[in-house]
Amino acid sequence: MPLFDFDRAIVREPAQSVIDGLRSDRDALPDYDGILREHAAYMAALRGAGLAVDVLSPLDAYPDSMFVEDPALVFPEAAILLRPGAPSRLGEADELRAPLARHFRTVLALEYNQFVDGGDVLITPDSIVIGLSARTCAAGAEALSRILASLGRATRIVRVPDGMLHLKSGAALLDEETLLATAHMESSGLFAGFRTILVPETENAAANAIRVNDTVFLGDCYERSRDLLAEKNFRVVSLPVTEIAKLDAGLSCMSLRWRAG
Repeated sequence: MPLFDFDRAIVREPAQSVIDGLRSDRDALPDYDGILREHAAYMAALRGAGLAVDVLSPLDAYPDSMFVEDPALVFPEAAILLRPGAPSRLGEADELRAPLARHFRTVLALEYNQFVDGGDVLITPDSIVIGLSARTCAAGAEALSRILASLGRATRIVRVPDGMLHLKSGAALLDEETLLATAHMESSGLFAGFRTILVPETENAAANAIRVNDTVFLGDCYERSRDLLAEKNFRVVSLPVTEIAKLDAGLSCMSLRWRAG
């Protein structure tokens, strides 16, 4: 299956309520104008990488709704509506149903009490890894595994290392054999067999990067991680993430990406 080969994306504009989104540090208040600028730079980078971007209207009732990765998964043949594990986000999947139906003939969905955040789902060459976390429960992971099996895709359910919000908080796939990861993720052994580029301990959040076609998107404040990737001949686009990071979020969260044809 194509891992980095994309020509379409869905994003959602940040609502003004985004500053009230979920975050672990209640004293780090995000700046709305700053989030708008960072989101605009992100959309420009997607377009610069060759993607057509479907921009959805903001949803003020759902402060975290700009993070469209958590309530859905997309593949060339189908989309899957998830159920985010935070109660304040439970309505977001329904708001994505119609936009996804415009792009996909098949839209599947998890059911009541089956909770999965897309941030806990990492696609690798051999399987789709689903992480159990505070936001993804065993019933949800098992239900998602069954849906993916119906699409012919193998899965592996793992436990997210302690202290991590999501599986992809600590790891990003850079190519078919290489992960960008934190030391904590590497020591967990969840991705044994992959080559690992370790982010510096002072830049753990840099592990929430994404590869889009031939480019790795990385937060612009992670200079040492950028240099490490450049040394390994990865093409890097640095993007501002200062305000978005205050919402415990990163670059993978803000889009759904796939190849339509």
